[in-house]
Amino acid sequence: MVYLDNSATTKPYQQVVETFQEAVNQYYANPSSLHHLGKEAEALLHKARTAIGDWVGAEASEIIFTSGGTEGNNLAIKGIAMQYAQRGKHLITTKVEHPSVKEPFVFLEQLGFDVTYLPVDEEGRVSLQAVKEAVRKDTILVSIMSVNNELGTLQPIEEIGNYLKSRTTTHFHVDHVQGVGKRKIPTKIDGVDLCTISAHKFHGLKGTGLLYVRKGLDLAPLLHGGAHEQGWRSGTENVAGAVAMAKALRLTLTQAKEDPLYLEHLKQRLLTELQLIDGVVVNTPATNSAPHIVNISIPGLKPEVLVQSLTDNGIHVSTKSACSTKLFEPSPVLMAAGLGEELASSAIRISLSFLNRPEEIETFIDTLKQSLRELRQVMGETTT
Repeated sequence: MVYLDNSATTKPYQQVVETFQEAVNQYYANPSSLHHLGKEAEALLHKARTAIGDWVGAEASEIIFTSGGTEGNNLAIKGIAMQYAQRGKHLITTKVEHPSVKEPFVFLEQLGFDVTYLPVDEEGRVSLQAVKEAVRKDTILVSIMSVNNELGTLQPIEEIGNYLKSRTTTHFHVDHVQGVGKRKIPTKIDGVDLCTISAHKFHGLKGTGLLYVRKGLDLAPLLHGGAHEQGWRSGTENVAGAVAMAKALRLTLTQAKEDPLYLEHLKQRLLTELQLIDGVVVNTPATNSAPHIVNISIPGLKPEVLVQSLTDNGIHVSTKSACSTKLFEPSPVLMAAGLGEELASSAIRISLSFLNRPEEIETFIDTLKQSLRELRQVMGETTT
């Protein structure tokens, strides 16, 4: 079995699972309880928050635990919009964002907010100039992803952040869900006010994530019912999940530091082989793209048919974002990049992790060639 759908989710590290189990068994008390067990759980939660803050480059008080990327993005976008609506109702994002960013903006439009959806170039990248031209006096939020989840495109986060630093009434949110271990986690040093992370994208557990919120910023909460997470995220804290996420983050960042080119080498090996296969079009940018995502199209083949053929042979890839992969329609991201309906309707995403090995690339390539031969043969027989 070769798993190459790591942008959808990653396999948890065994150490992470063990850490979670230990925390569940020993620190199961409610961290808000005043008794001894509650205090122990609270102390462990604080330890996890502090450790994450150190690795991220933030203060512990700037780390808000969430259930994952979707909640983090919703809290950042709706929280800023509702909190600072009196300053203005203009919001900016791009046409290639994840649904958990795009749909909150659509929702806010229904409430009377004015949203600008910035265009991107043929590589799926937004320009700093486009941001500059879109910003207005009443702009209160700019939200742009760090790494595109389909193409792997790196957005110019640092440049945009530096530009927005001087605009104290315009806040900058970055969806960094696909970037942990592949690109520096952006915080206030980069001009970023809010940053979303999801643990299951870097070998943590599903249902855990965080939102970095720059000190001094305020948010309107999505959930009401308690003073948890500084009042921004009510609900009994998932202590074991937070601790497990801290472990996953440490392991991932350590591995990325010790072998920073590992994923890039795998990616380049994959690209070299793919470019030799007749009919395969590589959509991922050759430069300024993440080291773990390769997007290809095979015009004339339905991607879901190819994905099924591959998975029948033990190779697991995906078509587009896992949140919309069952919608058999052209990829909105590739369409926004101007790649055309033919490529957008036949796209496959191959995504790597530190658990993948070079020999798995060879296995994937051999299986892909075999699947293409078989499917094309069937197509040829069908048309005769």
